[in-house]
Formats: sequence, C-alpha cells, structure tokens
Amino acid sequence: MRPSDLARAHGLSAQAVRNYERDGFLPPAERTASGYRIYTEVHAAALDAYRALVAAYGHATGGRIMTALHRGGLDDALTAIDRGHGQLLRDRETLDAVRKAVHHLTARPDAARGLEARDLAARPGAARDLAADLAADPSAEPAVHGAVLSIGELAHRLGVTPATVRNWEGAGILTPARDQATGHRVFRADDVRDAELAHLLRRGGYPLDHIATVVLQVRSAGGTASLADALDGWQRRLTAQGLTMLDAAARLGHYLGLTGHPRPDLGS
Repeated sequence: MRPSDLARAHGLSAQAVRNYERDGFLPPAERTASGYRIYTEVHAAALDAYRALVAAYGHATGGRIMTALHRGGLDDALTAIDRGHGQLLRDRETLDAVRKAVHHLTARPDAARGLEARDLAARPGAARDLAADLAADPSAEPAVHGAVLSIGELAHRLGVTPATVRNWEGAGILTPARDQATGHRVFRADDVRDAELAHLLRRGGYPLDHIATVVLQVRSAGGTASLADALDGWQRRLTAQGLTMLDAAARLGHYLGLTGHPRPDLGS
C-alpha cells in the first residue's frame, strides 16, 4: 500500500507516516524502482502497536519501545514496558495509601473535626496567644479549632521532634506560613491535617517523596472530604490506563508475530 493508504486508514497524514518511519517507529519500507515506498500489513500492525503504546505509556516511552524493537533490542523494549507497569503499580499503591489515610483522618474526631483555622493575617498574634495559654497550663493539648500551632506544639501533638517536622517541610510535605512579627513557622489547620497524614504514612514505612505526592493530592483536592470524591475519578483513570496497557500489549504481540518473533511456549 502507499503512504497515503496507510495514513488514511489511521486518520493520519502521509507525511506523519513518513515521519514515523524516519524516527524508527515503523520498520523501513521497501521501495519501488522509482523510489516510492511500499507499505504492507506489517507496517499497518506496527502503526497500530505504536499508537496503542503512545496511548498507554506516552509518546516518549511508546517511541522508545518501537525503536528498540527495530534495532533488535527486544529486551530493552520489554524493560520499558515493565517500567510503565511498575509506575502504574506505584500509582495504585499511592491511591491505596491515600484512601487509608483519608479513612484514618476522618475516623478521628481530633484530626478531622474543626480544621477551619482562621488565616494568620487576620490574627497575627495568634501564635503568641497560644504560647501564653500553654505556658499557663503546660499539660494542655493544643487545640486546632481556630488556632495556629508553633513547630514545637505541632511536634508535641504528633509525638515527633521539631527536626522531623522540619524534614517534612524540606521534602515539600508541609508548607507552613511565617509569623509576621517573629518570623517563626506557624501551622494552620491544613498544615496540621497534612502533618497528621505524613505521620500516618511514615509509620507505614512510606518514603518522604511518596508522602509528598500523597499530601499534594489531598491539598489540591481541598481537603479530605473533597479528596474522597476525587479518589473515585483517580481509580477510574488507573483502571482505564491498565486496560489501555492490555490493548497495547495485544497489538504489540500481534506485530511481533508478523515480524517472525517466536511465540513463547508457556507449557515448557
């Protein structure tokens, strides 16, 4: 078939098909005596596979897989596929961690109720007022309702050291504001929520970069209540991606069969 025939069947331009061949996403085409390309069902299968891989893994990885195959690097192509599945698995684990964390937070009245702290700008002396209250009664547990906490108070609330809280800030997990008068860190309700979440996940053995991703999901959703609704959409996207990967695998397997790659003997 001509480039225009292959292009038309896939809703592409003939130039796009030629570009795919030039970039190694399609195998080289035979040429007529006058120099025109001749494409076959093998090229059509390669184009099907490439477009399915792009949908499943993105343009960069899809291109890497096809170019690896065409230079004889089957294991390199399979490694790229494995990395994509590994990332999907990590995304599923992250989703599971967020679900568990949200359930944990919403099941704890002290962590989920009354987390509507006033903005620091409206109460610039809130941190000093709270510190004075604690000085009068050192055994008092800092309340979160309408108040802000210092780094020491937050650390005490969680049972960690202030250095741990600073490490979480350095990893991007916490983003506390600064008291306008003293320059000290102050932690509002959302910060306390994020710290509770970080503490939970750390106890579960999650690394800081993983926790930062989870907390960002909570923060961007506007809190645990909003995130609970967003998680369903996240689950649907992961499921769709998994199914797209299965489709890509089927199309790639078909292409490899046409090019003479031996089929695995699963019985041996």
